[in-house]
Amino acid sequence: MTTTIAATTDEAVAGIEDGSTVLVGGFGLAGMPFDLIDALIRQGAGDLTIVSNNAGNGDVGLAALLKAGRVRKVICSFPRQSDSYVFDALYRAGRVELEVVPQGTLAERMRAAGAGIGAFYSPVGAGTPLAEGKETREIDGRVHVLEFPVKGDVALISAHRADTMGNLVYRKTARNFGPVMATAATTVIAQVTDIVPAGGIDPEAVVTPGIFVDRLVRAEARRLTVEGAR
Repeated sequence: MTTTIAATTDEAVAGIEDGSTVLVGGFGLAGMPFDLIDALIRQGAGDLTIVSNNAGNGDVGLAALLKAGRVRKVICSFPRQSDSYVFDALYRAGRVELEVVPQGTLAERMRAAGAGIGAFYSPVGAGTPLAEGKETREIDGRVHVLEFPVKGDVALISAHRADTMGNLVYRKTARNFGPVMATAATTVIAQVTDIVPAGGIDPEAVVTPGIFVDRLVRAEARRLTVEGAR
């Protein structure tokens, strides 16, 4: 597999289809692929299922995609925060569906997709509304819930640096869900602040191997705060 280096973010997101399941990296604003999301808004794909840690902040990034009316369903761990007013309004109006998944379970469901695991049992959520309708099993005296993988048609992630082979390194906490999402999608698109020649990254420092990355694009880093997102 060869990683394609796109000239623009618009080129990078070309071909994403209506109805796609899109994994979007980021923990709040940290590590969110803002430029790829903006390009996806311009590209026009709709009826999307978005898988992310939360449901957007302020009016930027994922919140902007929601505001544009492109999202049918959100699968996330934290849908409501002080600045998640875009999602909150859409959900209350019945214009977007929601599936809440505990954060560790969400990460493991994506990891399972990347590892080819058909399903797994977890004690998280047992005995709560999150387990309703799901198969349960007692293991070692504790009730576990059967969880299935979450696989994306596309993953949009942000990394700090890449080489021309697609190998990625991340910047501190901006790493968050990027590595696991890169294993769980059919097409992985990464925006980075710098692209160096092959061999320009110490192999011991590579977090996401290039075999998982289909498209790369260079984009300027954005430094946003929660207050600045409003």
